[in-house]
Amino acid sequence: MSIVGGYDMRLWSIHPKYLDSKGLVALWREGLLAQSVLLGNTRGYQNHPQLIRFKNTGHPSAAIACYLRLITEEADNRSYNFDKNKIVDLIFKGSIPVTSGQIQYEFQHLLKKLETRDQDLYQKLKGLKEIELHPLFNVVTGNTEHWEIRKSKV
Repeated sequence: MSIVGGYDMRLWSIHPKYLDSKGLVALWREGLLAQSVLLGNTRGYQNHPQLIRFKNTGHPSAAIACYLRLITEEADNRSYNFDKNKIVDLIFKGSIPVTSGQIQYEFQHLLKKLETRDQDLYQKLKGLKEIELHPLFNVVTGNTEHWEIRKSKV
């Protein structure tokens, strides 16, 4: 888990459909913070490890905008009202690699959260064999990402 200044920023690689309502709202808020950082609009969090992969695209502001658009689609599917006007009008055509180990780590991290927060969703997801990614990402073989700071091994 990445923690800077006591703040846990989590920009999930897994599809946001797996998140409970609290997780989706937090992701939206954290994604907007990430966008602000990547646009240079805030001094804090500039070196946050969760931003490395967006910075590595060469077009970080466009990549985070692409990331946020899918979050709003998931919000729309749930009849939530996320303000799409907060997303910068930039297009990103690429994808971001994420390791298979990172995907497993994130999914297990989410399951731990859901076990206490949303028992029904936890029961629904705990046996899932194939984990869908946020469409911005493509899977590559590998261990947990080097930028992931873990409290405990999963």
